[in-house]
Amino acid sequence: MMLKGLTAAGFVLALAAAGAGGQRSTADISPSLANPSLVGADTYAFYCAPCHGKDGKGRGPVAEALKALPSDLTKLSARNGGTFPKDRVRAFVTTGERAIPAHGSTEMPVWGPTFRALDPNDKVVSVRIFNVVAYLESIQK
Repeated sequence: MMLKGLTAAGFVLALAAAGAGGQRSTADISPSLANPSLVGADTYAFYCAPCHGKDGKGRGPVAEALKALPSDLTKLSARNGGTFPKDRVRAFVTTGERAIPAHGSTEMPVWGPTFRALDPNDKVVSVRIFNVVAYLESIQK
Protein backbone atom coordinates (compact mmCIF):
# COMPACT_ATOMS: atom_id res chain seq x y z
CA MET A 1 0.00 0.00 0.00
CA MET A 2 2.82 2.38 0.96
CA LEU A 3 4.74 1.56 -2.24
CA LYS A 4 1.63 2.23 -4.34
CA GLY A 5 1.25 5.69 -2.69
CA LEU A 6 4.89 6.52 -3.31
CA THR A 7 4.64 5.40 -6.92
CA ALA A 8 1.57 7.58 -7.46
CA ALA A 9 3.31 10.57 -5.84
CA GLY A 10 6.35 10.03 -8.06
CA PHE A 11 4.10 9.90 -11.14
CA VAL A 12 2.40 13.18 -10.18
CA LEU A 13 5.77 14.87 -9.65
CA ALA A 14 7.04 13.57 -13.00
CA LEU A 15 3.94 14.95 -14.76
CA ALA A 16 4.35 18.31 -13.05
CA ALA A 17 8.00 18.50 -14.10
CA ALA A 18 7.20 17.53 -17.68
CA GLY A 19 4.35 20.04 -17.90
CA ALA A 20 6.55 22.86 -16.62
CA GLY A 21 8.97 22.49 -19.53
CA GLY A 22 8.90 26.11 -20.71
CA GLN A 23 8.18 27.65 -17.34
CA ARG A 24 10.65 29.49 -15.14
CA SER A 25 11.57 28.38 -11.68
CA THR A 26 10.71 30.62 -8.73
CA ALA A 27 14.48 30.82 -8.23
CA ASP A 28 14.65 32.75 -11.53
CA ILE A 29 12.18 35.41 -10.39
CA SER A 30 13.58 38.50 -8.68
CA PRO A 31 11.82 39.28 -5.42
CA SER A 32 9.71 42.41 -5.48
CA LEU A 33 11.04 45.49 -3.74
CA ALA A 34 7.49 46.62 -3.07
CA ASN A 35 5.62 45.28 -0.08
CA PRO A 36 1.89 45.56 -0.89
CA SER A 37 0.88 45.91 2.76
CA LEU A 38 0.43 49.37 4.25
CA VAL A 39 0.37 48.01 7.82
CA GLY A 40 3.15 49.63 9.86
CA ALA A 41 4.44 46.36 11.34
CA ASP A 42 4.56 44.79 7.87
CA THR A 43 6.39 47.77 6.40
CA TYR A 44 8.85 47.71 9.27
CA ALA A 45 9.45 43.95 8.92
CA PHE A 46 10.02 44.24 5.17
CA TYR A 47 12.16 47.40 4.95
CA CYS A 48 13.61 48.10 8.42
CA ALA A 49 14.08 44.78 10.22
CA PRO A 50 16.97 43.56 8.04
CA CYS A 51 19.13 46.23 9.71
CA HIS A 52 17.26 47.17 12.89
CA GLY A 53 16.09 43.64 13.75
CA LYS A 54 12.62 42.23 14.30
CA ASP A 55 12.65 43.68 17.81
CA GLY A 56 13.96 47.10 16.69
CA LYS A 57 17.11 46.91 18.82
CA GLY A 58 19.57 47.32 15.94
CA ARG A 59 20.72 43.74 15.53
CA GLY A 60 19.12 42.65 12.25
CA PRO A 61 20.70 39.98 10.06
CA VAL A 62 22.67 42.51 7.97
CA ALA A 63 23.66 44.80 10.87
CA GLU A 64 27.14 43.32 11.22
CA ALA A 65 27.89 44.08 7.55
CA LEU A 66 27.37 47.82 8.09
CA LYS A 67 30.11 50.28 9.08
CA ALA A 68 28.04 51.44 12.08
CA LEU A 69 25.45 49.38 13.92
CA PRO A 70 21.87 50.55 13.33
CA SER A 71 20.12 52.47 16.09
CA ASP A 72 18.01 50.81 18.75
CA LEU A 73 14.62 52.08 17.64
CA THR A 74 12.95 51.01 20.89
CA LYS A 75 14.72 53.82 22.75
CA LEU A 76 13.72 56.83 20.66
CA SER A 77 11.33 58.08 23.35
CA ALA A 78 13.84 57.48 26.15
CA ARG A 79 16.43 59.56 24.27
CA ASN A 80 13.85 62.32 23.87
CA GLY A 81 12.83 62.86 27.48
CA GLY A 82 10.13 60.19 27.41
CA THR A 83 8.24 61.62 24.44
CA PHE A 84 8.27 59.91 21.07
CA PRO A 85 9.69 62.40 18.52
CA LYS A 86 7.06 61.58 15.89
CA ASP A 87 7.69 64.57 13.61
CA ARG A 88 11.47 64.11 13.64
CA VAL A 89 11.19 60.37 13.00
CA ARG A 90 8.76 60.99 10.12
CA ALA A 91 11.11 63.61 8.64
CA PHE A 92 14.06 61.29 9.05
CA VAL A 93 12.34 58.36 7.34
CA THR A 94 10.92 60.60 4.60
CA THR A 95 13.85 62.86 3.72
CA GLY A 96 16.82 61.68 5.74
CA GLU A 97 17.04 64.78 7.93
CA ARG A 98 19.75 64.37 10.55
CA ALA A 99 17.83 66.09 13.33
CA ILE A 100 18.50 63.14 15.66
CA PRO A 101 22.26 62.71 16.19
CA ALA A 102 21.76 59.25 17.73
CA HIS A 103 20.83 57.95 14.29
CA GLY A 104 24.52 57.80 13.50
CA SER A 105 25.88 57.60 9.98
CA THR A 106 24.06 58.51 6.80
CA GLU A 107 24.16 54.90 5.59
CA MET A 108 20.46 54.34 6.27
CA PRO A 109 18.32 54.51 3.14
CA VAL A 110 15.90 57.39 2.95
CA TRP A 111 12.62 55.61 2.42
CA GLY A 112 10.45 58.49 1.17
CA PRO A 113 11.98 58.55 -2.33
CA THR A 114 12.19 54.75 -2.35
CA PHE A 115 8.49 54.39 -1.51
CA ARG A 116 7.64 57.02 -4.17
CA ALA A 117 9.65 55.11 -6.77
CA LEU A 118 7.80 51.90 -5.91
CA ASP A 119 4.37 53.56 -5.83
CA PRO A 120 4.06 57.11 -7.19
CA ASN A 121 0.74 57.66 -5.38
CA ASP A 122 1.67 60.28 -2.76
CA LYS A 123 -1.27 59.31 -0.55
CA VAL A 124 -0.08 55.68 -0.40
CA VAL A 125 3.47 56.85 0.38
CA SER A 126 2.17 59.11 3.16
CA VAL A 127 0.04 56.34 4.65
CA ARG A 128 2.97 53.89 4.55
CA ILE A 129 5.28 56.37 6.32
CA PHE A 130 2.61 57.40 8.85
CA ASN A 131 1.95 53.74 9.71
CA VAL A 132 5.60 52.74 10.08
CA VAL A 133 6.19 55.75 12.36
CA ALA A 134 3.13 54.76 14.43
CA TYR A 135 4.54 51.24 14.65
CA LEU A 136 7.88 52.59 15.86
CA GLU A 137 6.03 54.58 18.51
CA SER A 138 4.28 51.37 19.63
CA ILE A 139 7.58 49.52 20.29
CA GLN A 140 9.10 52.13 22.60
CA LYS A 141 10.50 50.82 25.90
